[in-house]
Amino acid sequence: MTETGASVAPGSINRGEKPRATAAWRPGDPVGHRRFLEIEALPLEADPLGSIDVSLAYETWGELNEAKDNAVYVAHAFTGDSHVMGDAEPGHPSPGWWPGIVGPGKAIDPDRHFIVCANVVGGCQGTTGPAHPHPEDGKPWGSRFPWVTVRDMVAAEVRLADALGIDRWRMVLGPSLGGLRALEWAASYPERVQSIGVIGATAATTADQIAWGSAQAQAIRLDPDFNDGDYYDTERGPHRGLALAREIAHTTYRTSAELEARFGRDVQHGDPLTPDGQFAVQSYLAHHGNKLVDRFDANSYLRMIHAVDTHDVGRERGGAKQALSHFEGQALVVAVDSDRLYTVEDAHLTAAALPRNPEATVLHATSGHDSFLANWPALDDEVRRAEHILV
Repeated sequence: MTETGASVAPGSINRGEKPRATAAWRPGDPVGHRRFLEIEALPLEADPLGSIDVSLAYETWGELNEAKDNAVYVAHAFTGDSHVMGDAEPGHPSPGWWPGIVGPGKAIDPDRHFIVCANVVGGCQGTTGPAHPHPEDGKPWGSRFPWVTVRDMVAAEVRLADALGIDRWRMVLGPSLGGLRALEWAASYPERVQSIGVIGATAATTADQIAWGSAQAQAIRLDPDFNDGDYYDTERGPHRGLALAREIAHTTYRTSAELEARFGRDVQHGDPLTPDGQFAVQSYLAHHGNKLVDRFDANSYLRMIHAVDTHDVGRERGGAKQALSHFEGQALVVAVDSDRLYTVEDAHLTAAALPRNPEATVLHATSGHDSFLANWPALDDEVRRAEHILV
């Protein structure tokens, strides 16, 4: 297991202009502020390969203190990456994704904390994923890439903690998929986590959440340019399918009341009685679908769906309560009252599974699941309070 600096991308290849089939970061692209940890033979839960070598892309902010007790791991959400703080720039297609929580003066502050965030295994912004070259032939992994789980993702994060000399995180927190990983840290490595922040997440993915993910996956797979996942060296990728998947997802990230208030039956252009007409809400969804196409990869999207669908912290452990019974730290569990994807009920069930009987915190917002990513003082206050009440 080796670490490389931010100036050189591991495994760089001279591939010329990036094909238009994907927006994934690939070796040879601008590195930005990423660093890379080379992990040999990362075990996989359920894949026939057994293990794979992984280049894990991560970023850090602040300094690890002498006592090594100020390290905070920020786990990104479904289509997030390691760039939790900072500007958009070459190598980073989007600005830091959690400005409301991470940054100077915020609950997680680089002046007080050593902040770490890594792109998950199977992702598309630096860490080894389907768009990366396969070690045997140098061609993109494509359909050959393993179907990783949340536990596999956390296993790679453990290797990163080891490499950085962090025996115990002060806090592991994140929204959505990040919250799932915070719970998995508490279940699998309770001695290495002082506190967790589970933001808009659940101890086990529900049938409703799996159903929404299934529709998104089908949208990608039915795109005629998907080619069973082997589309990287073509002139076209499954852009329509990926955009449609994001449109489906985005409706679950917002609320009916918000969409009605913002758009109602407003017309964007043309006559909606004809096929060429478009309602404003349709234009809004198309915009978000196209934005994702410009920074993500369809195969990685499918891997994220698989990881979320198979998430159950209590799987083969006697249920969630038993799985989390060895975690002795503080836990912050937060839901937003209008979230129709990860509901308030999910938060209460998750809190009930944790030792020390934490109460789920329910915050009010009209914008649903995506409220967690907004500049939201109420959430910052909750994380700040939890980060200070540590035993």
